[in-house]
Amino acid sequence: MTRWKSFRYRLEEYACRSVGALIPALPRKALMRLANLVGAVAYRLDRRGKSVALENLESVFGSRFTPEERIDLARRSYQSFALTMLSLFWAQRLTRENYHEWIVPEGFDELRDQLSASRRGAIFMGVHQGNWEWGNLVCGFLGFGNVMVAENFKNPHLAGIFKHLREHSGQTLIGQENSLLRLLKVAKRGGVTGMLIDLNLRPDQASTAIEAFGPNGLLMCVPLLHAILAQRVGALIVPFETQPLEDGRCRVIAHPPIETSASTSIAEICQRCWSVMEPVIHARPHEYLWAYKHFRYRPKHAKRPYPAYSNESGKFEKLLRTFSPK
Repeated sequence: MTRWKSFRYRLEEYACRSVGALIPALPRKALMRLANLVGAVAYRLDRRGKSVALENLESVFGSRFTPEERIDLARRSYQSFALTMLSLFWAQRLTRENYHEWIVPEGFDELRDQLSASRRGAIFMGVHQGNWEWGNLVCGFLGFGNVMVAENFKNPHLAGIFKHLREHSGQTLIGQENSLLRLLKVAKRGGVTGMLIDLNLRPDQASTAIEAFGPNGLLMCVPLLHAILAQRVGALIVPFETQPLEDGRCRVIAHPPIETSASTSIAEICQRCWSVMEPVIHARPHEYLWAYKHFRYRPKHAKRPYPAYSNESGKFEKLLRTFSPK
């Protein structure tokens, strides 16, 4: 590691610790105004991320939105992301006694009854939409005791900070290494796990391909852990959706589990999961994380334009032959 990178990583750590100390003291409305400001400034300064966001929006929606509308969506996406991350720090104020003042859970009582009756494990799965961090936290406050998989940080000094924040409600956070074996053990004993299914993985990792934003959709290289848990131990896959409200609260909705069977292929399960979540993105596109490189790989004979950052990959072509999305 270079001296500059080491210095930058330490600077990022100190900045995060300062934010963690200051943000919980803010009233919720003040935090929302701050998030809008931070998001707008970040959109202006982050040229690389802004370019990715605009390319994603153009590739996904085409002529549905004008260039001016795509710029507005990208800016609002930055503001939504800023609110999500600042809310994670602000959530240190939340407890089992007061979380319901700010988080409105729906569908979880029905799910609890279903899990109790079936004695099966469950996987909460969502995407980078809305306030996904509070979507994870509420599962802990409700007593589900999730074991969650999180993407590794490039800056190792930030890992401990965010692990503490994400475990605040009683959950357990694990890294991607050896996560499959740990999650299988949890699901076998009827426990609950959670993950975001739109993380971008390399083709040589535990990944598969899905088709998104069709017809003739864009291909994404995404995790398959949730599908393996469903196939091998019969765990229920529960989609969760978050809806940030204007008053600062957030609805977190546990939708009915996705139907699967032992004969359903891994690729088909992953595709079904995405197909449940995609309409949420279409309904409120400004809440999705467009500055993320969702389409890092493109097939050799792509049927529609991909973002400029997308690249062809022999390993991805091999993955497509093995796990053909349906």
